[in-house]
Amino acid sequence: MDAGGGGVGQSGGRMTLADLVRQEASSRMSGAEKLAAARATRLYFQRPEQPGFLVSETEAGPLVPLFTSVERLALFGGACAWASTTVADIIELLPEGVQALVDPLGERPFLLDMEALRDPETAGSRNQQDDGGEAGVDQS
Repeated sequence: MDAGGGGVGQSGGRMTLADLVRQEASSRMSGAEKLAAARATRLYFQRPEQPGFLVSETEAGPLVPLFTSVERLALFGGACAWASTTVADIIELLPEGVQALVDPLGERPFLLDMEALRDPETAGSRNQQDDGGEAGVDQS
């Protein structure tokens, strides 16, 4: 079976029926709906002994490995204590300058674009706080 140039199958890097349905649904979403869905995505990580994230020092700077499933985490870290949270929480909790790498051993690892995923309302209030809380206030 061939759909739009990409096969709908289960293996060989081909698009599955579930992938096709997700792609069609996301193409109908507004930008705000896509942002909300991305921020609600749950990611998994190896849980350290103390609350927080395990940060790896790399040549590119500090990095936290995150995973789209417990199974992908197990491929990376073996049997380990784990936790999960949403992308929105990760954006708020990661220290400044720490990057998040999703599925480092997967077929398509990627860095989370923290700025693009920030909630526009939260980012606006953050900018006001950075400016002493007076941004956008008419002083006349």
